[in-house]
Amino acid sequence: MEPQEERETQVAAWLKKISGDHPIPQYEVNPRTTEILHHLSERNRVRDRDVYLVIEDLKQKASEYESEAKYLQDLLMESVNFSPANLSSTGSRYLNALVDSAVALETKDTSLASFIPAVNDLTSDLFRTKSKSEEIKIELEKLEKNLTATLVLEKCLQEDVKKAELHLSTERAKVDNRRQNMDFLKAKSEEFRFGIKAAEEQLSARGMDASLSHQSLVALSEKLARLKQQTIPLKKKLESYLDLMPNPSLAQVKIEEAKRELDSIEAELTRRVDMMEL
Repeated sequence: MEPQEERETQVAAWLKKISGDHPIPQYEVNPRTTEILHHLSERNRVRDRDVYLVIEDLKQKASEYESEAKYLQDLLMESVNFSPANLSSTGSRYLNALVDSAVALETKDTSLASFIPAVNDLTSDLFRTKSKSEEIKIELEKLEKNLTATLVLEKCLQEDVKKAELHLSTERAKVDNRRQNMDFLKAKSEEFRFGIKAAEEQLSARGMDASLSHQSLVALSEKLARLKQQTIPLKKKLESYLDLMPNPSLAQVKIEEAKRELDSIEAELTRRVDMMEL
């Protein structure tokens, strides 16, 4: 690896060379910038060398073409005493057109044997280009159709997204409303619970029977419902006794027993209902 000082010297010389009469641009001198500029200078030197070789090659070819042209011109003058300067304006135009065609077709000369293959190659290239153009055109039409379908699908998806967002917004509002209602009901339930508890404590302090508390009343209500259900078969049983034709004295006894049992249940129910109303 070259020393850092030598690289900096080469970079400075290269910058001075490419800047010419203009001042060298200011830059921060450090290993990183020196490495980058040195790399650029090496690439520039290789490019300049390649360009110089190309120029020299073109100069040599131009010299060879000039020599060949002079040789052919001298040969033409010696053979038929003909010079391009002796051509008419029309002939000069034809000759220039022939030369331009040879240059465009990149033929080695202007002979018919060189022109025909060149024209055939150009025609083949034209057909291949047309075929490729048709393929590209078909492909573009397919892409346009796919693009149209994609745009339509994108529009539909956008509309679906809008609908989904609107539905989601509506559902979110409903959920928020339900949550607020639920919070309100929870607060009210808690308020009622504390109110019932406070009322029970107040009534208990005043000497109220514990059997008249809210929980006891609920239990009594459930028990009352069960008792009412129990009276239904008894009533049906009593009705079946009334439909029979038994011994009158025995039937009367049974009827009296059923009536007493029914009266007892109804009295109990009445007492419980009265207690609940209190």
